[in-house]
Amino acid sequence: MAQHTLDQLKRFGLTPDTSYGQHFLVDDNILRVIDRMAALTADDVVFEPGPGVGVLTSWLAPNVKHVHAAELDDRLRGPLDQLEQETPNITVHWGDAMALDVASLTPIPTALVSNLPYNVAAPIIAETLQRQLAIRSMCVMVQKEVGERMFAPVGAKNYGALSVVIQALAERTGVHAVSRAVFLPPPNVDSQLVSFVRRTDPYGLPEGDFPAFSAFVRSAFVHRRKTLANNLNAAGASRDVVTARLAACGIPPAARPQELTPAQFVELFQVMSS
Repeated sequence: MAQHTLDQLKRFGLTPDTSYGQHFLVDDNILRVIDRMAALTADDVVFEPGPGVGVLTSWLAPNVKHVHAAELDDRLRGPLDQLEQETPNITVHWGDAMALDVASLTPIPTALVSNLPYNVAAPIIAETLQRQLAIRSMCVMVQKEVGERMFAPVGAKNYGALSVVIQALAERTGVHAVSRAVFLPPPNVDSQLVSFVRRTDPYGLPEGDFPAFSAFVRSAFVHRRKTLANNLNAAGASRDVVTARLAACGIPPAARPQELTPAQFVELFQVMSS
């Protein structure tokens, strides 16, 4: 597979475009780790944003029902068109993965597995959790800093809005450090493979409230050094209401956003919404 990446790049006269966040896998061992961590079944339908030349795509296809790959870079039509023609259970969708209506795909994806382009990794993960509700599991390659931020503990320097939203909606099932040496070209940072599944009951938060909850959390973290009350007040909630709602949740009036657990954020969001 690693040699396949190099062969495809040479055959089609391609070089990775880092403006798209492209760093192609050239290590078969990482593909095996992805396979183990993703824990896919023959009934799974995979959504793969940013397939590159299709190395991970072709690795996944024999073991799942279908793979939907979404690619923005038109230069990659050569290898991906060939792969789609040769493999009946692969469909390539051309365009921005963020703009693709994943819920309209047939068959509908149940898992996201991807060596995500670094420049869109966090938005794709957050958007998928909030809106693509049929996707129940994810296994993604991301920058190490992003992977650590996703599941940072409460109170840590890197615990923020992304941490809260992801931990409120999902549970991590695995993490694996990845050296920059397994990519072409090697990025300037190390990476992480992170796998996680949706919570069956995300602290009682209804699925229809996921986007509004995410927006609420972002407003709470607008200024990390300010109190939660000040941030919510700046977002439009009256100070009296904020003070009363914090008290109803047992949260001190001087609490800062990084001091609240995901469960406390869900409770506060529901109390504020009522």
